[in-house]
Amino acid sequence: MPKLLIATNNPGKIAEFQEIFAGLSLSLTSLAEQSIDLDPEETGLTFEENARLKARTFAAAGHLLTLADDSGLEIDALNGEPGIYSARYGQTAKADNVARNQIVLEKMKDVPWAERTARFRCVVALAYQQEVIGTAEGTVEGFIGYEPKGSGGFGYDPLFYYPEFGCTLAEISAKKKHSISHRGRAARAAIPLIEEFYR
Repeated sequence: MPKLLIATNNPGKIAEFQEIFAGLSLSLTSLAEQSIDLDPEETGLTFEENARLKARTFAAAGHLLTLADDSGLEIDALNGEPGIYSARYGQTAKADNVARNQIVLEKMKDVPWAERTARFRCVVALAYQQEVIGTAEGTVEGFIGYEPKGSGGFGYDPLFYYPEFGCTLAEISAKKKHSISHRGRAARAAIPLIEEFYR
């Protein structure tokens, strides 16, 4: 069975991609399983630039078709912050989601509901050796809540209120989240690229 390297050390992302690609005839593998210990500096100025950079780096190291993503939260009232710095917003540790959520809430404390619009954006890049063979993008629109709600998901999910469901992304099942999430949409848009590569 063909292998696809998911180029992230984030266990939440790995679980999401495994669920999203469950119906494909693919064997997903991780950086840990391939003994790849790299942490390329994300020097891009856009999600796409960073996704391409990571895909090329890890594809060259793993010698497998490689999928890398760069994603984050864009809040309109904060001029698009945290954007490409979502995973390290406010110089927080990578695993400290609670601290990042508190920073967002503090900055948004006086912003009225109608102006709390935001979106999650994700760009995935597929690469083999050092060549990017394609990219795909997904977004989901919503609002920043006044407090964290829910215990599912990860990152900013407890703050991200999705109007169509009437709750945050941390309050819904993983399956329901993947059906509308930025990563789910980007990953599904990348499936034709994966299938074309293995034809």
